[in-house]
Amino acid sequence: MEPRDDRSAESGEERAAVRPDRGRDRDAEGKARNARPRDGLGRPLPYGAPGVPRAPEGVVRTAGASVNEAQELLRAGRPFHAHEVFEDAWKSGPAEQRALWRGLAQTAVGLTHAARGNTTGGARLLRRGADEVERWAGSAGAPAPGGLDAGGVVAWARALAERVDAEGQVADAAAVAPELRARR
Repeated sequence: MEPRDDRSAESGEERAAVRPDRGRDRDAEGKARNARPRDGLGRPLPYGAPGVPRAPEGVVRTAGASVNEAQELLRAGRPFHAHEVFEDAWKSGPAEQRALWRGLAQTAVGLTHAARGNTTGGARLLRRGADEVERWAGSAGAPAPGGLDAGGVVAWARALAERVDAEGQVADAAAVAPELRARR
């Protein structure tokens, strides 16, 4: 079978060298990596604009470190970046915890959408994440990893979804951020 064009027969390294001229950010392996700066809610900013530091992708952390880092980002009003921490835990953690981390990522994205003004999507993702975390907690038979208060996160996400439905956009993501661990 004939290649469609001369690039289809190239190695990944050769493709990476070809694609940047098409205006796409790529890493050394040729994988798409958006290098544009982002604001605190994860919205892309123009190249060269000052943005907030991004959570590095693909980091393997302990459960406790994931909860700590995500909590700091949430308190700083950066739920999009917290979602990236949860996503890393979901992708690198034990299989039996993936649903928990996925649900937490969904709640963080729900807060992101609500703070950006997408109230319908925000409320929907907050509820979907709460359902996922609750299902995980009901079937886990063990405490949540990293000292996470799964029940508290579920209650927070559902209450915020109701508030977003009733009142609209969240003006300050930091002001409504959850406490991921129970206060003692």
